[in-house]
Amino acid sequence: MVFRLGIDVGGTNTDAVVLDEENRLVAKAKTPTTPDVTSGIIRALDQVLASRTVQPEKIRYAMLGTTHCTNAIVERKSLTPTAVIRIGWPATVAVKPLTGWPEELVRLCGRYVYFVAGGHEFDGREIAPLDEKGVAQACKEIKGRVGAVAICSVFSPVNPAHELRAAEIVRQELGEVHVSLSHEIGSIGLLERENATVLNGAVWRVARQVADAFERALVERGIQARTYFGQNDGTLMSVEYAVRYPILTVACGPTNSIRGAAFLSGFGDAVVVDVGGTTTDVGVLARGFPRESSVAVEIGGVRTNFRMPDLISVGLGGGSIVRLQPGPGSSPTVGPDSVGYLLEQKALVFGGEILTATDVAVRLGMIELGDSSRVAWLDAATAEKIHGRIVSIIEDAVDRVKTSPDPVPVVVVGGGSVLIPDRLAGASQVVRPDHYEVANAFGAAIAQVSGQIERIFSLDRMTREEALAEAKRVARDEAVKAGADPACVEIVDVDDVPLAYLPGNATRIRVKAAGPLARHTSGWRR
Repeated sequence: MVFRLGIDVGGTNTDAVVLDEENRLVAKAKTPTTPDVTSGIIRALDQVLASRTVQPEKIRYAMLGTTHCTNAIVERKSLTPTAVIRIGWPATVAVKPLTGWPEELVRLCGRYVYFVAGGHEFDGREIAPLDEKGVAQACKEIKGRVGAVAICSVFSPVNPAHELRAAEIVRQELGEVHVSLSHEIGSIGLLERENATVLNGAVWRVARQVADAFERALVERGIQARTYFGQNDGTLMSVEYAVRYPILTVACGPTNSIRGAAFLSGFGDAVVVDVGGTTTDVGVLARGFPRESSVAVEIGGVRTNFRMPDLISVGLGGGSIVRLQPGPGSSPTVGPDSVGYLLEQKALVFGGEILTATDVAVRLGMIELGDSSRVAWLDAATAEKIHGRIVSIIEDAVDRVKTSPDPVPVVVVGGGSVLIPDRLAGASQVVRPDHYEVANAFGAAIAQVSGQIERIFSLDRMTREEALAEAKRVARDEAVKAGADPACVEIVDVDDVPLAYLPGNATRIRVKAAGPLARHTSGWRR
């Protein structure tokens, strides 16, 4: 018997599950997220190991969905000083790197910005030779001053040659510095791709520290498991891949919930509502995977264009603060601020002094928690009015993610989903599956490993069939690099869009491949 361990870190709770080879639940745990995050992970791990049915030596795979990198960007903490080398002078100097970034992030990542000649056209033709001396000179200036270098070249997703050569020079000059290449991270669109690449370099050290701490905690508890991180599209990647591309972890929490909702409910197509302690994330299941966003997404105030789930997040959760407005005819407000992971200290039913959405649910008999007598003073009519506001917020979010007015199945998960009634406007049915409260940990534990490519091909130089075959080959290779079993990788999504505004009969092809974890007959150590 081989077990899988899935742990997912949310803003309020850290959840864990252990599954057997048939994906049956063996143990589960839910514990408040801690300020340092890592100790909350260890606490959840210890809780599932306390079950007599879990033998640590039988856990061979451990998956972690974490908010560490997201928190580092949003809170501007623990970021690595990163230099930016843009290949494309003089054509790209009109808009400088980090344009539109928040000032505090620019101070951390914008001290060393360089332009060098080079780059390619959309069809892969060289605009100008790479200025190798310029790259080397930049390295001499930043040596000992930065911990990462982000390299971005014009149309590098089509032809990465100049980025790859620049990376060789950087490593020769600077040694073991972390190098992020834009063609490996973002899609077409220079500025957004460059932004994602810089953020990737800025958070790599955070990812390395988390990976080391997680692996150390496993080993100390007798677990010799191969470890994986959750990524933004609802699939997994190996630790090595995650440390190389940590930016791909920033939205893994909501996508884990969506994948977990699909597994627990059996739906392949539905709207998923994940209610946490602080926010509610509403996304769409499409063929069993989260629907990806087709537009640029902001992370911590920075516009990026790498693969991210198409989500609507609203400031509503179990810890949302409720305010009763004075005066006749006034309406109470719910959120968007929240007590977050301090719910068990600050909510009324737990002895605190703040009225929260959870207190309202207790008052209405929707859930039994804490001391219900502490909210008896809240009259039923007011409580119903507050709950009506909560339902309205959820229904509006569901309506916004739908692509048609027709009713659709809605799967509700997350610890705060007790706030949602059994009927919602726009829903053909509301499903709350077994183990809904730890759906995110399920999503981490059962996820596959994926790889994706998005590239522009010139069909004047090859046939469409040849272009598709090449894109599928690269996507499969990326999935294997991320940790998928080479024998079982399948193409799960193909998107082919002709680009009429470009010469050369150009087309943009995006391919996603996914497969189960690579098999290992024994435990694994890095």
